[in-house]
Amino acid sequence: MYNGITYRKASCHDATFIGAIWNQGIDDGIATLEIDKRGAEWVKNWLSNRDPRYSVIVADNEGKIVGWLSLNPFSQRKAYMFVADISIYIERSYRGHGLGSNLLDQGILEARTNGFHKIILTMISGNEHARNLYINHGFRTVGIMHEQGILNNKWIDTEIMEKIL
Repeated sequence: MYNGITYRKASCHDATFIGAIWNQGIDDGIATLEIDKRGAEWVKNWLSNRDPRYSVIVADNEGKIVGWLSLNPFSQRKAYMFVADISIYIERSYRGHGLGSNLLDQGILEARTNGFHKIILTMISGNEHARNLYINHGFRTVGIMHEQGILNNKWIDTEIMEKIL
């Protein structure tokens, strides 16, 4: 739907957009159990101090970042060095139009390029749009963690999914 979108690795210049989209995900309560907002300085520091293997990819619509994906360490233990945890955030007005699918394709390609064997993710149970996105890209559910966190004074279950690359 959006022909002008390109995908590239994030830079510190993208921090304001990344933070704003991240904060939408926090406000909406469907993408993360995170409750602390992320300002531009925090995001710049997060981007600057990452191992380059753990890429952050942005969806750039003619200079405006409208979504991002990050490959994150699953664990600091060396035995898990070939497993990446993935996060995706899409700007509200761009949701539901295939951007998440395209961004996930980019993330899977990047994970393979960076030598990962497997991608895992944890999502809020009941987010069927996200669940269907991941299933359509070859992820499978490996478990449910019951009452894993609290949002708005309510216990939230999370679903763990994986994809072997």
